[in-house]
Amino acid sequence: MYKEIYKIIKKYDKIIIARHKGVDPDAMASEIGLRDSIRLTFPTKEVYAIGTGTKRFSYIGKLDKVDDYSNSLLIVCDTPDIKRIDGADPKDFDYVIKIDHHPFIDDFGGLEFIKPNASSACELIMELLEKTRLKCNSSIAKTLYYGLVSDSNRFLFESSSYETFNLVSNYLRKYPFNIKEVYDNLYARPLSEVRLKGYIASNMTVTESGVAYIDITDDMQTRFDVDSAAAGNMVNDFNFINEVLVWVTITEDVKQGIIRISIRSRGPVINKLAEKYNGGGHKFASGARVTTFEEAHLLVKDLNELCEEYIKENDLGD
Repeated sequence: MYKEIYKIIKKYDKIIIARHKGVDPDAMASEIGLRDSIRLTFPTKEVYAIGTGTKRFSYIGKLDKVDDYSNSLLIVCDTPDIKRIDGADPKDFDYVIKIDHHPFIDDFGGLEFIKPNASSACELIMELLEKTRLKCNSSIAKTLYYGLVSDSNRFLFESSSYETFNLVSNYLRKYPFNIKEVYDNLYARPLSEVRLKGYIASNMTVTESGVAYIDITDDMQTRFDVDSAAAGNMVNDFNFINEVLVWVTITEDVKQGIIRISIRSRGPVINKLAEKYNGGGHKFASGARVTTFEEAHLLVKDLNELCEEYIKENDLGD
């Protein structure tokens, strides 16, 4: 599969790399890392990483703007479904490659490289670079490490296998970079976000079945001087609460006219339920998009029922 991907990349002079809407570090780092590797390997090719960016992840790199997609290859990273591709439609391209670590949802009409057990899309790009003639350097390695560390939550998730650690070890040996700088960029927070985190911890609602959730309105974001991306990503700050099985941040995004929902779980499988609400993801880490808080609360209700079933099936009651 890796060699087949390389052959297709080698064939095209113009390559567009995309990822999912609502960018996160793994999505952005996988497309930028792959772009920079192809540029390094094939200096004469036109290679662009596209999509809507955010200042929050500017340390990962800069995205490109492209108007003409004719006679080009599309590579989509970290995205299982067509409707979530940011800035590209597979029908506009000569050929499409999907590189993804989510469970399968849509066939993009080309080569589908999917490893649902991988820690991140960046892990797959790192494997691709290791097993083909695509080049790497310390800068590219650091970019890909951003995504892997972020999506594995610093190797805390079960998707971090011995293969993941072997791969990271090889990269650190061959392409040394400043790990402290990576963690400083990923986890340093302005005081405003720390205060919002405290507010969430004090004001989240927790159901009897172990669903914790909070509405983060646009007014609240203004009050704490944060954007919707920062607020939504705080879902990862509440992983180890004894009384909570599933936790949810429900974030208003006025610019996009949507409500972003981030969901994490310590047991119940949540991705199939998220798909019913215009979302999806992994078994224990998913997201959804709705248009009203009322719809979001219907998802919370369904999650609560899911937790009730999980408690009964696993005999977790008092």
